[in-house]
Amino acid sequence: MAKGKTVRTWRRTMIILILLVGVGFGAVIFSLVKLQLIQGPELQKRATDQQLKDTTLSAKRGTIYDCNMKELAKSATVWDVILEPAYITDKNRDVIASGLSEILGINKDEIVKRSQKKTYYEILKSKVEEDVRNKILEFKSKNNITSGIRLEENYKRYYPYGKFAATVLGFTGTDNQGLAGVEAEYDSELTGTPGRLVTAQNAVGTDMNFQYEQEVAAKDGDSLVLTIDEVIQHYVEKYLAEGIANNKVQNRGCAIVMNVKTGAILAMAVKGDFDPNNPFVIDDPQKAAEIEAITDPDKKSEAKQKALQEQWRNKCISDVYFPGSVFKMITASAALEEKLVSEDTPFNCPPYLVIGDRKIKDWKTFGHLTFAEGICQSSNVVFMQVGQRLGAQLLFKYFDAFGFTQKTGIDLPGESRSIYITAENMTPVDLACISFGQSNSITPIQMITAACAVANGGYLVQPHIVEKIIDSNGNIVKTADTTPKRQVISKETSQRMCKILQQDAKTGTAKSGYIAGYRVCGKTGTSEKQGMAKGEYIASYCGFAPAEDPEIAMLVFYDQPHGPNGYYGSPVAGPTFLATMTQVLPYIGVQPQYTEEELAKLDGKAPNVVGKTVDAAKNQVAQEGLQAKVYGDGNTVVSQIPEAGKSIPKKGTVVLFTDKNSAAQTVTVPKLVNLTLSEANQRAAEAGLNISIAGAALTSSSAVSSTQSIAEGTKVAPGTVITVTFSEKNQVA
Repeated sequence: MAKGKTVRTWRRTMIILILLVGVGFGAVIFSLVKLQLIQGPELQKRATDQQLKDTTLSAKRGTIYDCNMKELAKSATVWDVILEPAYITDKNRDVIASGLSEILGINKDEIVKRSQKKTYYEILKSKVEEDVRNKILEFKSKNNITSGIRLEENYKRYYPYGKFAATVLGFTGTDNQGLAGVEAEYDSELTGTPGRLVTAQNAVGTDMNFQYEQEVAAKDGDSLVLTIDEVIQHYVEKYLAEGIANNKVQNRGCAIVMNVKTGAILAMAVKGDFDPNNPFVIDDPQKAAEIEAITDPDKKSEAKQKALQEQWRNKCISDVYFPGSVFKMITASAALEEKLVSEDTPFNCPPYLVIGDRKIKDWKTFGHLTFAEGICQSSNVVFMQVGQRLGAQLLFKYFDAFGFTQKTGIDLPGESRSIYITAENMTPVDLACISFGQSNSITPIQMITAACAVANGGYLVQPHIVEKIIDSNGNIVKTADTTPKRQVISKETSQRMCKILQQDAKTGTAKSGYIAGYRVCGKTGTSEKQGMAKGEYIASYCGFAPAEDPEIAMLVFYDQPHGPNGYYGSPVAGPTFLATMTQVLPYIGVQPQYTEEELAKLDGKAPNVVGKTVDAAKNQVAQEGLQAKVYGDGNTVVSQIPEAGKSIPKKGTVVLFTDKNSAAQTVTVPKLVNLTLSEANQRAAEAGLNISIAGAALTSSSAVSSTQSIAEGTKVAPGTVITVTFSEKNQVA
């Protein structure tokens, strides 16, 4: 009996034992399956993270060049200051913290705290300049510090020309990412591929030294070669800024210069703008002071953000406006192409037309004009009648064909869409107003692109800012496609329009842009703003040259001029076009071809009479058809103004100085604006100065001076030549 119980007890024990072993092994097997198959990848990742530290190495951002390979934006070497806490001991901790605190301007206690971390790699400060790097190297050498501080190369973006082409170039953020302009548009191409520094860590989580590091080198970004020409861009920015100052422009101005055949943007400027080296600083001192005076923090922040967005905004592509009479070249091209008019088609021109329930006035009563005269005189009444001949369907057909219903697709961020009325929704009043440039809102880039089509034989080109992309070895990665989108008008219509617009620039409302010898075509525009800015105006001038085979076009645009020249396109925007193109056309190789009439009015060159006796000098000056005025008591000419070879107007005065004291004499430049040609000549002569005439006074007897090259009140030498630009004072178009 006892023996049976023992056997049963033994069997139960064995069964329990087997069950326990089975459960135990099952649990182990389950855990192994769970760890290996289910949690394996995650645990492996965590183990790797614990054993390795992955640091990103910056790639060098590509350079941005102008079309002649001048650097406009580049990444220069700076240094990251790295602490190596694992190498820092209590013996040198205080020395290192004190020295770096003084050099870097970082709190000493913070450096001490960070030097106690369990790591070989702690970024203390990023992107220090070379002078700071040199101070750190000197500090290490002086204190015999061989480890604990490391300097690693990094990159910082620089814009060598400051505010130059700021809205085109844009700027980068703290991490070198593009935030505006081509920096943003081509960010992926410029950025390159970052490298990696993989560092092993020991059991207690401390980075191990260099022999356990592996570096994957960064790949530098590609570079951009822009279509922008630095020389042309500088001329545009200079004269655009002068125009803003002279005309007291309230809402900035912009200008574009474009190759009419390829769509390449040779210059694109907006003033006021900003310095891309310090893009988060309000560039306008007055606006900055107003914002600083705001006491409410939220309102101050809001005002600053608004001001920053405004100065970053590229007005050339982001603002829409009524183009005004500049648009008449589009309406005229459509009418000629459709054979609805010819240059000699007569039009009756009463003071106004009644369209629907509105009386729409002309800027002047003309009586009768031909179609060509209607363009040159910028008659709204003529163009309302041309619009009626075209009708809503045809006018809208050409509005669309010239590219106004779509974005141009220029390779810059922030291009706005136009706001327009379709043919189906166009009322008779809309048709009338659209025909002379009101009602439909477009961007400046759309307007100049369409003007290029008028000039180049009728082809709508693709405006672009990047000519090509090159890699770090200079190999071409990609080039811009300059294939035209389509032909809008025939070559014949284009040539006819060029002849009419050349006449407009010579004797019409666009004569403020006339340049002797350079066959300029031009059209002015004055448009009234709507909405909250109603009562304000935009003055513009759009033209191209040379007329027989146009190469470049330029559009100038001033938003809300409040200056002495009023708000009309001719006196406000014309002088900027004139001054810029006077420099640009010879620069690009356009040769002057003067008529006999133009030759008779051209400035001459001052003869060289330095070193000659006074009598001999006066005789030579007289032989050149010039006058001489002598200063000083000497018998020999020691200097002269204008200098030999410098430009001097016909019958101008060469001032001869005969001693050092007389050569130091100065006169004060008088006010030479808002005067007729004879009045300006008289006032300059009274001050002992010469004036060189530019603009409308060369072809018109009713022109009034609008700008002078040297400001009133400036002290200059007697005989100095001042360029005075003239325009038609009361031109509305």
